[in-house]
Amino acid sequence: MYAVVQRVGRTVLKVDGKLISEISGGLTVYLGIKVGDSEEKCEVLANKLSRLRIFEDTQGKMNLSVKDVGGEILLVSQFTLCADCSRGNRPNFSGAERPERAEMLYKLTAQKLRETGVPVKLGVFGADMKIEQFNDGPVSIIYEI
Repeated sequence: MYAVVQRVGRTVLKVDGKLISEISGGLTVYLGIKVGDSEEKCEVLANKLSRLRIFEDTQGKMNLSVKDVGGEILLVSQFTLCADCSRGNRPNFSGAERPERAEMLYKLTAQKLRETGVPVKLGVFGADMKIEQFNDGPVSIIYEI
């Protein structure tokens, strides 16, 4: 699994011009699921995301988690994170999990996140999503599990 974690002040996600999800602060997480990823990884990732200390405390140090600041997570499935660009100029996506299994693991990750007490909103799996994002910092973390 690959996760691009971005600290945000606001994110709006639309499909076909229709508002699907919106968060006013927290994390936008782009999730790429690789061939062979397991259910166990969903729980490990959820625990990591809920506890990742990338929000500033009163001294300005990144010492608080999304839970600590009362933020939300917008979880967006993004198979393109699994791209292999090592040959030629056209990315190869053969490392991305099959859509049926990837969608199940995506939804399981969201469920595991909710179980940690963090409010979670979702994109639309497999859709052409338009995302407006107001990055905070910016703070972007790439996490591979």
